[in-house]
Amino acid sequence: MSSKEQTENRLNVVLVEPEIPQNTGNIARTCAATGTRLHLIKPLGFEISDRYLKRAGLDYWKYLDLSVYENLNEFFEKNSGNFFFLSTKAQNLYTEVKFSGDTYLFFGKETAGLDEGLLKANKEFCLRLPMLESIRSLNLSNSVAITVYEVLRQWKFQGFTISGCFPK
Repeated sequence: MSSKEQTENRLNVVLVEPEIPQNTGNIARTCAATGTRLHLIKPLGFEISDRYLKRAGLDYWKYLDLSVYENLNEFFEKNSGNFFFLSTKAQNLYTEVKFSGDTYLFFGKETAGLDEGLLKANKEFCLRLPMLESIRSLNLSNSVAITVYEVLRQWKFQGFTISGCFPK
């Protein structure tokens, strides 16, 4: 990947109507730690000031790049890029995509996922995380973290601390 490609990549997580504040708080922390922009699409199942949301994100809120939208139409009016929709209904694995440029990862609400009409209209851009057939789905915050880190891995973790050291 050239340095020009590296600087043109921008990762975004889009949560459509999230319901559980702890999940969104955990996702916010992942986004803050990875420089990923977080987009929340209303209605939300909590208030942004919700203590559970803040507790899950701990003291990372000051590092979060957050945008909130009234609905998906407003989001699409204000954003463009490469959109990918995560769903258990998808045929394509998240590891089979080459992510680049302004990348947006969409995740649906915990109880229902993304709207089926949205998925059908974007079938070729729908991705799934593999799991056993008997399991309905993974936790939302885990799904976001897995997918975010796959994108960052492909981008060679540009700008990240990739090694540490043990205390003496």
